[in-house]
Amino acid sequence: MTIVLFLLYLAAGAGVGYGIFTFTAVGLPLSIAGGAITSAMLGQVHILARAGAAAKKTEARLDSIEKVVTEVSRTNKVIEARTDALEETVKHELGEERDRLVKEMKHLEKMIERLALSMEKRQADVAIPRQNSTLEDALLRDVREALQAGRVDLHLQPIVSLPQRRVSFYEGFTRLRRADGSLILPADFLDAARRANLMGAMDNFLMFRCVQIVRRLAERDRRVGVFCNIAATSLEDPALFPLFLEFMTENRDLSGAVIFELRADKFESRSAVMRANMEKLAALGFRFSIDHATSLALDLPRLQGAGVRFVKMNGGQLIEQLRDPQGERPVSNINRRIDGKEVSAVLSRYAITLIAEKIEDEASVVEILEYEIPYGQGHVFGGPRPIKASLMEDTQPPKSLIDRLFKFG
Repeated sequence: MTIVLFLLYLAAGAGVGYGIFTFTAVGLPLSIAGGAITSAMLGQVHILARAGAAAKKTEARLDSIEKVVTEVSRTNKVIEARTDALEETVKHELGEERDRLVKEMKHLEKMIERLALSMEKRQADVAIPRQNSTLEDALLRDVREALQAGRVDLHLQPIVSLPQRRVSFYEGFTRLRRADGSLILPADFLDAARRANLMGAMDNFLMFRCVQIVRRLAERDRRVGVFCNIAATSLEDPALFPLFLEFMTENRDLSGAVIFELRADKFESRSAVMRANMEKLAALGFRFSIDHATSLALDLPRLQGAGVRFVKMNGGQLIEQLRDPQGERPVSNINRRIDGKEVSAVLSRYAITLIAEKIEDEASVVEILEYEIPYGQGHVFGGPRPIKASLMEDTQPPKSLIDRLFKFG
């Protein structure tokens, strides 16, 4: 195709040279030169045109190649990103699976360990019921023998007036002795006595000794009262309470010195029978105290109506509630919120005296005095101590009373 075009360009140059020669006065050499120049120019134009087309085509191809390279690069990046994501996912899943297997192995080890311990415990427990039963039987036998033999001791702990620290009351605590003289701890004998229904007999023993002690103190012109703990079951016992009431009626002249003490929770949940029997004792002039109170939110009119004249509360809890401006306060006929330093005075309006118990150090005494608490009890003032041996013998319950009590126990 290119040769044909060049032949055409030569023909055109020849035509131009012939035209110059024919129509001008130029000689033949110049006419041939003009034709040759024309053919050369046409050839040059053709070459330039071909070169331009080739350049455009080359540029187009380069653009196409560049686009392909860009697309391939983009595709490679996407593939790399997906590969990285897939690798991370696989690593994460493998890590989770490994952790799960480790946890399962640990759980399995614990289960095996528990199973082994359980089997050991079952083997060991085969003998424990017999041992416990033997120990309980022995303890119950010791308690019953101590009561039947009258080995019921009275320990007294002082309750002092503040700030003078003068002994104004005592609290009586029961202690039982074995035949060899060793003491049976309250934590042991109280549970045993409840299970054997012997609390009533024990309370009657305690009351007999308390009454005798109060009489001896009165003989010495010591105006000291004694707080005697009494179980709620004793106030509800249909067999023993009449005996108890009979004894207290005979000693009603001591009603100002003998105070019956109940746990606060037992007082709050008292039955109709217990309420009626408390009223019978109150009619004789005897007063009541509640201990182990946990809150100052006391219904004072209700306590006063029930014959309660003393409230004992742990010194630490008491100070904490008195110090707190938003702390618990007693229910009374005062409509405004009373200050902590007014609480003791408000109780006294209802003839109720506040006693801070379990005071163990002098720092607590200082705090108690700050709130004008009238009485304190605790080891800082003196712990429970047994009465003298001679007095123990003089206040021993008579055999007739012991036999009478055990007809019901």
